[in-house]
Amino acid sequence: MTGRNIKTGSFKKGEDAVSPVIGVILMVAITVILAAVIGAFVFGMGGSVSKTYTVGVTAAQSGADNVTFTFQGGPDASEVTGLNATVNDETAVPAPTVTVGTTWSSGGATAGRDHVIVVATFFDGSQQVVLDTFV
Repeated sequence: MTGRNIKTGSFKKGEDAVSPVIGVILMVAITVILAAVIGAFVFGMGGSVSKTYTVGVTAAQSGADNVTFTFQGGPDASEVTGLNATVNDETAVPAPTVTVGTTWSSGGATAGRDHVIVVATFFDGSQQVVLDTFV
């Protein structure tokens, strides 16, 4: 076997492993990324995200002028402290109780399509739309 004369670990004079331009670009990129991360923590940009709850409410037309709502529950059903329903932007109608299976009705419906919205209030004081549909 004819051997090649290969020297490992040696470079010719003036030969670099990485171009100096590439090295500078990488250093600037790392500095910019670190500055953005530190700035996000300092200015509190990551702390204002609120929790999203998962609960379900259904709505069905009952009669010519009523909509019936049913609280179906969900993983966060125990966190719900109140439910308010509106039909066609009328006054909100609160649910009598907040237990799974609770059913309540609201007037203000028409013979056509009615826009219904149900807003849930949770223990932490936050509110979330849990149903926004047409019936």
